[in-house]
Amino acid sequence: MAKQIGTSAAIIGRYERNERTPSIDIAKNIAQALNVSLDFLAGDTSVLVKDKEVLQRIEDISNLSEERKKYIFDFIDMCLRDYKAKKAYAS
Repeated sequence: MAKQIGTSAAIIGRYERNERTPSIDIAKNIAQALNVSLDFLAGDTSVLVKDKEVLQRIEDISNLSEERKKYIFDFIDMCLRDYKAKKAYAS
């Protein structure tokens, strides 16, 4: 992994032992090597989204107007509510 992210095994060990903090470029390389987001790597989110299409859609939605975002979120909420209701009644 050290070669893949552009550093040495000794440095990776220091990161693991919290003796050293990686630069943002190295952290980005680590995240890419592990196929996770920087937020996930830093512990800022408990959600691990590996599906690149889902991530792209989230990024696209974040660039929409507030009105359009609300429309999309209302639709998603409706779909999730219906799915959960069907799942509850099927049990």
